[in-house]
Amino acid sequence: MSSQPPQGYRRVGEDRFRENVGCGYHDFAVGHVIEHRPGRTVTELDNVLMSTLTGNAAPIHTDAQFSSATEWARPLVCTIVTLGIVGGMTVRSTSGLTVGNLGMDDIRLEHPVFVGDTLYAETEILHRRLSKSRPDNGLITCRTCGVNQDGKQVITFRRTFLVPVDPEPIRAATHY
Repeated sequence: MSSQPPQGYRRVGEDRFRENVGCGYHDFAVGHVIEHRPGRTVTELDNVLMSTLTGNAAPIHTDAQFSSATEWARPLVCTIVTLGIVGGMTVRSTSGLTVGNLGMDDIRLEHPVFVGDTLYAETEILHRRLSKSRPDNGLITCRTCGVNQDGKQVITFRRTFLVPVDPEPIRAATHY
């Protein structure tokens, strides 16, 4: 066989590697912090589309004239956009193989987000335990923080999700 796979990949054949997505239960350790990259710049389309899809008619999100008369002087990005982008950034390196999300708690919006802001995320593993009702799965609880390009924390939340104890059978069956 040839060289070792690059970090974050595993060998699936001679001179062939597959990128790892998600983790299994044993890959998580309480206290570990994962920095998620790349960052993501929020666009006007993100804000308008999600505000429209969710039926959020608050003019602070979509009406520049209205927003210009507020303390922010411009539209605020809709909460669900911020939560979706920051939460989504975590999936590839944490819950990409998840069996399911079990809950999101303690969502806090700590600094406004505007179109043009670039968001970054980091996740700290808070707790893990084997599932009592699903012995092939484990529960992971983590806290995720989103920060903007200036290092200001914009959102925090806790999330609990279910992952396979042994991810290899799932990776093999799904070609992940």
